[in-house]
Amino acid sequence: MRGTVIVMMPGRRVFLLVFAAIASMQCVRAQTPDLVTRGAYLAKAADCAGCHTAAPVPGKPPPHPFAGGLPMGSPFGTMWTSNITPDPQHGIGRYSYEDFARALREGVTPGGKHLYPAMPYPSFSKIDDDDMRALYAYFMHGVEPVAQTPPETKLPFPFDQRWALAFWNFAFAPDKPFTPDPKRDAQWNRGAYIVQSLGHCGACHTPRGPAYNERGYTQSSRAYLTGGTNDHWYAPNLTGASGAGLGRISADDIAAFLKTGHGAGLVTFGSMVQVVEDSTQYLDDQDLRAIASYLKSLPANGSGGAYDARSRLARQSVAALRIGADERPGAGLYQSTCARCHKSDGTGEPFKYPRLAGNPAVLSQKPDSLMRLVLQGGRAPSTEHGPEPKKMPAFADELTDTEIARVLTFVRSAWGNDAPPVTTRDVRIMREALARH
Repeated sequence: MRGTVIVMMPGRRVFLLVFAAIASMQCVRAQTPDLVTRGAYLAKAADCAGCHTAAPVPGKPPPHPFAGGLPMGSPFGTMWTSNITPDPQHGIGRYSYEDFARALREGVTPGGKHLYPAMPYPSFSKIDDDDMRALYAYFMHGVEPVAQTPPETKLPFPFDQRWALAFWNFAFAPDKPFTPDPKRDAQWNRGAYIVQSLGHCGACHTPRGPAYNERGYTQSSRAYLTGGTNDHWYAPNLTGASGAGLGRISADDIAAFLKTGHGAGLVTFGSMVQVVEDSTQYLDDQDLRAIASYLKSLPANGSGGAYDARSRLARQSVAALRIGADERPGAGLYQSTCARCHKSDGTGEPFKYPRLAGNPAVLSQKPDSLMRLVLQGGRAPSTEHGPEPKKMPAFADELTDTEIARVLTFVRSAWGNDAPPVTTRDVRIMREALARH
């Protein structure tokens, strides 16, 4: 009996160890697809494809997702996005998890090469460990490797000295993870986490300082999300400002805007079209409501125009336009060029053409987006749950700089809108900049 016990126990232990190993392997196999799927969702939230996929070229095959090659304008020159597929030669296939996490959080690749802060690592520094591991699993196991080398970024001196970015990071880049606020509920904290980290909303919607640094990365800064200029688009104020901000926009409308590109009579434009198409339309309703909850909690900050639809001037403006009696400069141009879609009272048409009366983008501190839209035209996003996208024609060849300035000044002062005028010089500068673009 004693001998039998001695013989049987090691065998049992071996059996148990083998069984445990098999169970562990099965558990890993069962969890890996879930981790990759989770990473795919997070990559959508971070809009990785939006920057790391080249623009389509008519007549050529569609570009490979995540293979890089998208030119990004900056005050210092053109930056080309990199290949982040798992190709070992051209992409990030040789990155360890630690390499991957350091690149996203610190902007430093294996070998010590510093990334330019056009890659929003100051925001990605807040991504937590669980999400970072899911992203790594997705990019290593859920993305197709592409053997393609994008054009190299070559900025003029002194901006080509990447080593200097170590000092920039020390001075301006945050290095602390996201910390939930115990005084806020779970929905608010989830929204704050997405906006500040994966969503990197501040990269566009926060003004930049003299060193091209974001002037704030959380709501603790008064400048955070008060509007910023990128690539000749002005990303509007996202704080509770009642005129140029989200003060008059409900949380439900914000969530709908992110899901479909339409909300409260507003329509996505410019670079935000790609964000909705590539990113926010894929977020679940719970996360969209969390984002809206967080944004609606931000106090009014920043500058911009005001809106009062009940004022005497607003009522007079609507009445005069209705009968074609408004003689202000730009009123006639508006009636002949814009009113067909945006209506004489500036209310637009729901799910087709945006309202201009009280539109925060119309009341923005800077009219850059308005000028670019009139000059180049634009389109609404194409989304799974949204209406058929409409296009706005370009008027660069039809209207002079003076005419564009007059009609935009009119739009920014009609129906209760009260925003600074647009000058002919403003339009000329924008036209020249876009010609060089």
